[in-house]
Amino acid sequence: MDSPSSERSSVQDPLISYAIEIGWTPLSRDEATTLRRGETGTLLYSTLRQKLIDLNPGIVTVENGDGIVGRIESIRTNIEGNAEILRWLRGQQSVYVETEKRERNVQVIDFDHPSENIFHVTDEWQFTTGRREESGRADVMFAVNGIPVAIVETKSARRSEAIQEGFDRIKKYHRLIPEMMAHPQVFDLTNLLEFRYGVTWNLDHKNVFDWKDEEPGNFEKKVKRFFARERFLKMLRHWIIFFKKDDELQKIVLRQHQSRAVEKVVERALDPAKSRGLVWHTQGSGKTFTMIEAAEQILEQRAFEKPTVLMLVDRTELEAQLFGNLMGYGRTPVVARSKSHLREIFESDYRGLIVSMIHKFDGTDANLCTRGNVFVLVDEAHRSTSGELGTYLVGALPNATLIGFTGTPIDRIAYGKGTFKVFGKDDPRNQEVRLR
Repeated sequence: MDSPSSERSSVQDPLISYAIEIGWTPLSRDEATTLRRGETGTLLYSTLRQKLIDLNPGIVTVENGDGIVGRIESIRTNIEGNAEILRWLRGQQSVYVETEKRERNVQVIDFDHPSENIFHVTDEWQFTTGRREESGRADVMFAVNGIPVAIVETKSARRSEAIQEGFDRIKKYHRLIPEMMAHPQVFDLTNLLEFRYGVTWNLDHKNVFDWKDEEPGNFEKKVKRFFARERFLKMLRHWIIFFKKDDELQKIVLRQHQSRAVEKVVERALDPAKSRGLVWHTQGSGKTFTMIEAAEQILEQRAFEKPTVLMLVDRTELEAQLFGNLMGYGRTPVVARSKSHLREIFESDYRGLIVSMIHKFDGTDANLCTRGNVFVLVDEAHRSTSGELGTYLVGALPNATLIGFTGTPIDRIAYGKGTFKVFGKDDPRNQEVRLR
């Protein structure tokens, strides 16, 4: 069995070195402990306070800065508190500005200008509540603007159960010292040969994923690509999702194939020269959340000037399921109750999210909505657009961008009922996005 010092030299130290090479600033254990005001501290307090003032002129001041830091520090030590921290990170929390007599959102991270943020990496992050049994030491901690965002457990490749041991440590931290886990959003487990990731406050083993790379086994490239500052900020901004299921808050992270598919969908939506796209997914690929996040990002795009996003399914139970998932995600869509209601929605020039069954387009008049900032995401596209329904859809929304999602292999349908003809006309047959 390797000693702790051997594990540090073979895995932990190289990981930190690679992070430094891509722009993370190193902090020694003593420097970090000082910034934390001791081992009971959860934040790099002075760093956070200064960045809040820098990023929020006129909103965060020397006078109220400590109070805001206190709010960020004192969140609940559970999944609800962790969700609140993500809202802070995304600039969705507010403070009252006396001079303006109104609430203003507080920017904690400048997502649009990564270089305006402070990226720290440190090791041996010792935390204690003051009780001996309530203490622990994270191998590596990453922080952005003074807030811990990622915790890493590093183990020797010689240990046969290294990854499981690391995961057990993460679970132990949640159980015994949840204060240390209140702020970090993701965790990583590595032993050089493997590099896995998951989200904090989701300790289901099936939700811990391999970080896939073009060169399997290249530890340096895996570390540098996972912690690449722009990519990492994008993950904090978009790929971590809190949602409710059976009235219980849950948390997931979109996997690499999902985030790639979302980016491709948004890229296609932004392309004025193309208006079709096809995503091929497989069972268990997380297609529903891929569609929901794609819709969310399209709706947030300022370039579209208040767009309309229509999510189409072909069965009643799928419509109810999609509606439930959207509500759990925090988005309330308008559901088309009938053919006439669908027509009324578009005739009213509704902007926002609509859920409907494809059958409600049957017999719809041509040119129902001719706006170009209409985006249609079609679930099970190989079924939904078969027969005349695809024709009615295209005729009713002639200038819309149509993105199909299908689990049926493309080759089998390319010359069948027209899935590829409807959704893939802008690309060669081998250019569809594969979600798997």
